[in-house]
Amino acid sequence: MDTRQIIMSYTVPPSVDDLQALSASIFEDLPEELLEFCEELQITVEDLVDEATEIELELEDPYELLALYRNGKEISPGVEKKTAENTDVLVLYRRAVLDVWCETCEDFSKLLRQIMIEELGRRFGFSDTEINEMAKRHYQGLF
Repeated sequence: MDTRQIIMSYTVPPSVDDLQALSASIFEDLPEELLEFCEELQITVEDLVDEATEIELELEDPYELLALYRNGKEISPGVEKKTAENTDVLVLYRRAVLDVWCETCEDFSKLLRQIMIEELGRRFGFSDTEINEMAKRHYQGLF
């Protein structure tokens, strides 16, 4: 059984590796207007937001952050790195996503796609209306 089958059958909650594989698959079919901004975007999955990010974003609850776009050139907002890797990263937070999945009982793939579109759309300055329209579109037989 491959990773995609495990996720689709929901026999167990998706692991970090499962989420990594699914998010990579979903990424390929995101709306073109988002993908044009994401030429070298790296997607990573972490179990839960780290303490430094929690403090930086002044989160009251680590489960309130589902995803975070990190500009590879910034250490924190407004502070740019002088060296090191400049790859932009979309971080998905597994435990927070699983909580939303349990609360909403939505299809997991659709939920993850929605989260990715919303985070990238906000990052690249799309309006809420444009983000909702992108999320509703049918792509490559996903819906």
